Amino acid sequence: MGLDASRDVDRAVEEALGRNRRTVAVPLEAYRRDDHYVVVADVPGAEPADVDVRVERNVVTITVRRRPAFEPGDTVFIDERPRGEFVRQLFLGESLDSSGLSAECGKGVLTLRIPVDESSTSRHVEISST
Repeated sequence: MGLDASRDVDRAVEEALGRNRRTVAVPLEAYRRDDHYVVVADVPGAEPADVDVRVERNVVTITVRRRPAFEPGDTVFIDERPRGEFVRQLFLGESLDSSGLSAECGKGVLTLRIPVDESSTSRHVEISST
């Protein structure tokens, strides 16, 4: 493999400034299914132990840590994979039950399930006659 001097300079400048190359937010899908919402996040290359989900009031914070595959002492020829800590926040509406949020992670995908608060679901009200 040849070396690209301008790319090496760009890399050195970015590392000196503390920026993560090609940092991309955690991509999401969100949809409602029956009595709960589902949020699906791509977390490629992250083990479940590297993914953290926290709920505080009506904010869900997803934090993903990605480490390089190479180790100190390895000769690195290409280093383009984003790494570091990636954070995504979701603001939940009052109609959702954040205390019932559940999460599972596997095959590079994080799935959150957030139930709809029973008090905010539609219900039929009987009308009595007087």
